[in-house]
Order: sequence, then C-alpha cells, then structure tokens
Amino acid sequence: MAEAVRYQTPALDALESRFRRLSSLHGALGVLGWDRNVMMPSGGGEVRAEQSATLSVMAHEMLTAPEVSDLLAAAADEAASGDRAVNLAEMRRQHAHATAVPSDLVEALSRAASASEAKWRLARAKSDFALVRAELTEVVRLTRQEAAAKSEALGTSPYEALLDQYEPGGSLPTINALFSVLEAELPPILEAVLDRQSRLPAPQAPEGPFPVAAQRALSRQVMEILGFDFDHGRLDETLHPFCGGVPDDVRVTTRFSEDGFVSGIMGVIHETGHALYERGLPPEWRNQPAGDARGMVLHESQSLLMEMQASRTPEFLSFLSGIARTAFGGDGAAWEPESLQRLYAHVERGFIRVEADEITYPLHVILRFRLEQALLSGDLQVADLPGAWNELHTKLLGVTPPDDVRGCLQDIHWYDGAIGYFPTYTMGAMAAAQLFQAALRGDPGILSAIGRGDFTGLLAWLRPNVHQRASLASTDEILIAATGAPLGTDSFLAHLKRRYLPE
Repeated sequence: MAEAVRYQTPALDALESRFRRLSSLHGALGVLGWDRNVMMPSGGGEVRAEQSATLSVMAHEMLTAPEVSDLLAAAADEAASGDRAVNLAEMRRQHAHATAVPSDLVEALSRAASASEAKWRLARAKSDFALVRAELTEVVRLTRQEAAAKSEALGTSPYEALLDQYEPGGSLPTINALFSVLEAELPPILEAVLDRQSRLPAPQAPEGPFPVAAQRALSRQVMEILGFDFDHGRLDETLHPFCGGVPDDVRVTTRFSEDGFVSGIMGVIHETGHALYERGLPPEWRNQPAGDARGMVLHESQSLLMEMQASRTPEFLSFLSGIARTAFGGDGAAWEPESLQRLYAHVERGFIRVEADEITYPLHVILRFRLEQALLSGDLQVADLPGAWNELHTKLLGVTPPDDVRGCLQDIHWYDGAIGYFPTYTMGAMAAAQLFQAALRGDPGILSAIGRGDFTGLLAWLRPNVHQRASLASTDEILIAATGAPLGTDSFLAHLKRRYLPE
C-alpha cells in the first residue's frame, strides 16, 4: 500500500511556531499580573509596569511583524478545512486586532492601566474616587483611541471592537435583546422573592469568628472535591478575587473575612470553575489560538455553573454543612443543611456585585454595561462617574450606594483597562443554567453524586462538551451542540423561579 501523502504546510508551520512563542509571552504576562496582585511589594509597582509594558510591546510586535501578513495569506491554501483552518481563522482575528493599534498606543495603554490599577487600590482603601480620577481618565482616553482604531479595522462599532477581545463575535444587538428581557423579567421576580422572604423567619447565620486559616483549609478541601489539581495550581489571597496563570499553572485567588465564611468559600468555588476550564483545555492545542478558552461567556459559565448552579443545590449544601461544621467546630441549628440552604438563597438589594445573589446580580452587570458604553462614547465623563453610578444603581436596584467603595470603586476592571468585559458575566450565568440542565439530562446521577461531594460525573460531562472544545467552535456552536439551543434567557429565568419561588 502506498504511503499517504503528507502535504507541506510551511507557512502554517511558521505561524504555529510564532503563536507558540507568543502564547509564552502572554503566559509570562499573566503570571506577572498575578504576582502584582498577590505577592509584589508595594514599592515594586514602577518596575513591574516597565516589565509588563516591555513584554506587551514585544508580543504586539511579534504579532504585527510584516511577515505575518504574508504568512497568513500563504497559509490560506494550506489549511482549507479542519481544526488547523479554525486555528488559522483565530490567528487572523488576533492579527486584525493587533495591527489595528500602533505599538506606541499599546505601550501607553499598558502603562496607564498599571498606574490606574495601582492608584485604584489606594482610592479603594480610602473610598475616595477623586484619588484615581485622573488615572482612569487617561485609561478611558486611550481606550477610546484603541476602540476607534479597532472599529475601523474590524468593521464593527467601537464597543463591539472591545467586546470582541473578550467574547469573539459578540454583538450589541444580541446583548441588548437578552438584557432587555432580563430588565423586564427580573424586577417582578425580585419583588415576589422579597415578599416571600419577608413572610419567613430570617435565615440564621453561623456565628464566628471564622479563622482565616480554617477557611483556607476548607477552601482547599472543596477545591480538591471539585477536581482542582494542586500539582498544577495554587490558592492565594488578594483584594479582588480572580483566576490567572496558564493551563498548566493555574493561579486561583480569593479574599476571606473572619466575620463569615459564606462569601469566601463561594468565591473560591467560582474561581475554581474558571481554573477547571483552563486545565481542561485540549493539550494537543496548547499554546495555539484554537486551544484557548472560547471567550469570557463560556469562561464565566464555568465559574457560575460551579458556584451558582451546582454548589447551591440542596444536595451540595447538605454536604457542605457537614464539612463546614467540622472545619469550624460549629454546633446548633445554624449549621443544619436547611439553614445553610436558606442562607445561600437569601436575596437582597445590595451594593456589591461579587456578593450579589443570582437575581440581583444581572442588574449589577447591566448597570456597568450601560455606564461603560457611555464612558466609551463620551456621553459620560469620568469625573461624573460616581454620580451616574449612584443614580443608575438606585433605578435598577432600589438602593443608593453610601460611598465610593460600595459604588464605582468596587471593581478593578475599568481601572485595569478592561472595558467591554462586563456583559459576559450575565451572559455566562445564562449559559451556566443551560449547560447544567443539559448535564443533568445527560447524566441524572450527577445531583446525587454532588450530594456526596463527588463532582467527577459533572466534570466528565463538561470536559468533552465545553472544556475540550476550546476555541475550535463558536460560543453558540458549543452551546447548541451541548444543550440544543443558542444562548438565551429561558433556562436562566426558569432556574431562578424553581430555586427562589418554589410552588
């Protein structure tokens, strides 16, 4: 039998080699960013900004070098179909983003974001927006330039050009349609839930203090139960929880308060969902665009699936109440599963997004979505942000933030240069509801296993249906294949009614 012909793909080979090196640079930037937030001494900010800016420029120049355009053109005939063709398409998308923005603007944005993020920490500690106003103004000014350049290159609106960095192919009409449904449906659900709660005794919270060391140990135990591999990751503490690093070295961070363990443990579960997605990406596509996470909608779906869908079920909360009682030496009615279930299902009109319940959380996101569009367009000036934030917060959530730290200073995103990111949180919540329901249909034993502290069945379903698909398909293609439908509000709203308004 004649040996099969192996077609030569020199241009595609060269591109894959370049993107492999580019991935390493981005990975190094990710670890440096983790270090800045977790371990770097306060005096290291200036040199870290220099390091990050230098690596950012190197990565940008590697992607925008003149020969890359030639290689992309030549590779078109080498990868007509299949996964390598998908990888090539992702290369083109990244190249289009990069070539739209000159290196000097990339460097200026990196420096401005580093300076703004550092000043945000001080402003947040003092609850004084004025301390970071100038730095954020510069970030917004430069981001407008970036959005304008990318908008022209990609043929989209300026906001969609930024959104595409976080959710490839994301569109304003789609988001506005989804969010319009939520804006109409959530307020009456919220009113009904609050009315139902008012007729029940207040949930009894376990009494602290809850030592941070005990919370840390419990968190590690829960992470291992979820499937986290500590040989390829770690848990640390920081001001604003996040998941960073790279798939083979995943860095999870959280924050603890000795006043309560509810927020800390769920924050850990949330970030572990992100980490499991990263670890589950296909090794054979490691360091290639097609092997990256699809986008932040699916990334957020994985964190919210673990935190909100799976870990707030009565089954898991029954299990969690037992190990939490052991961890903190608790005793009494407040530690019973039913009490913990009511505590985790409590709904209120609050100020802090990361502590919000499932019903009010989308309203927090819609607020940020509206404001960041206004900042980008120039309809809202940075100096007016605190007032605009408080006004819209009052309209959407019915309460007014009493200070900046519970208002426009609570999130790091804008101060770190991430504008266009916020819609993915709530879109991720909707995707999480769709995926979890599909997983339960696919394996009805998942819930009972979760009640025993066994997430292997859920993870076994997520690996082939979401994690291993990486960027080899679009978000909707992945959702349709896994759940039978594109992203929508139906599963999410049905989930809220089942959990918070049981008949």
